[in-house]
Amino acid sequence: MRHPGRLFITLLLMVPALAASQPAFEAVERRSFHETIHLDGVIEAVQQSTVSAQTSGTVQRLPFDVDDSVAAGDVIVQLEDSEQRSRLRQAQAGLEEAEAALTDARQQFDRIEAVHERGLVSRQEFDQARNNLAAARARVERASAAVSEAQEQLSYTRVVAPYGGILTERHVELGESVNPGQPLLSGLSLEQLRVVVELPQKYAELARTERQALVTLTDGRVLETGDMTFYPYANPQTHTFRLRMRLNEPNGSLFPGMLVKVGVPVASREALWVPASSLIHRSELRAVFVLDDQDRPRLRQVRTGVRDNGRLEILAGLSEGERVVTNPSGLVGSERLNLATEPGGEATP
Repeated sequence: MRHPGRLFITLLLMVPALAASQPAFEAVERRSFHETIHLDGVIEAVQQSTVSAQTSGTVQRLPFDVDDSVAAGDVIVQLEDSEQRSRLRQAQAGLEEAEAALTDARQQFDRIEAVHERGLVSRQEFDQARNNLAAARARVERASAAVSEAQEQLSYTRVVAPYGGILTERHVELGESVNPGQPLLSGLSLEQLRVVVELPQKYAELARTERQALVTLTDGRVLETGDMTFYPYANPQTHTFRLRMRLNEPNGSLFPGMLVKVGVPVASREALWVPASSLIHRSELRAVFVLDDQDRPRLRQVRTGVRDNGRLEILAGLSEGERVVTNPSGLVGSERLNLATEPGGEATP
């Protein structure tokens, strides 16, 4: 077991081997880095709803059950409709009566109008006939509206799917009496999905400005996203802002309720980068081989940061433009790298 102390490195190199082969190298580069936080997101359906009864009746037929697929316009609940049909017949009879009365009033007005032009009837009789005709027209319009209302009430006994999808919950059973506003069935559509994630308050402003996010599944597959929407208010319990993104997933492998990882850029800074393969990691030591002016590799201890796409961030120990060996395994093996601690020294992280 090694005790804390200042690390020093004894490098044993085989000079003939070095002269025979030139190690591959790459210059230390400086570029911007976007810090990203990774949050758990949930997939949900854009279209999900519960259909409710719009008229009173008894459940007569339930053609579909939970988990069944339905198409838009399919009848999913049929209510007993004898009462609604009776009201429709009454309304239609009232309309026929009103239309007959209108015909009689029109004929009466036409006769009086012809006589009135010859001055054989009074102005009062003429006005009364005209008013009777107007009242008959109004009764026809009212009766026609009653028929439309009765037809609409009858249509409410046939509950249809507002869109294609699957049924997720059934709230009624056959023979059960329902009233207006009572939930009947719940369902959702798999054609349009989105990701919802809770974003911590301290990252909300930058994320809203950048409007970038990377959504991945647990197997690493990246999902294509569409429009991004930020809720304009925070959750008073968690103090997080909700972010949602439309998913474009043509193969139908995603379903509501699945968990995904959402990477959101929250900061941007300049950093030094080297290939991740150039790092030598032995116990507490992090080091790289740096080529000097004579192209000789020298081992140098570094302090590292994050990894990003095969690159490694260097926090200390290197300068921009220096050349690091990308294949250090060819220069040093575990038997050639000796680490020791200087008594009383401090370990360098």
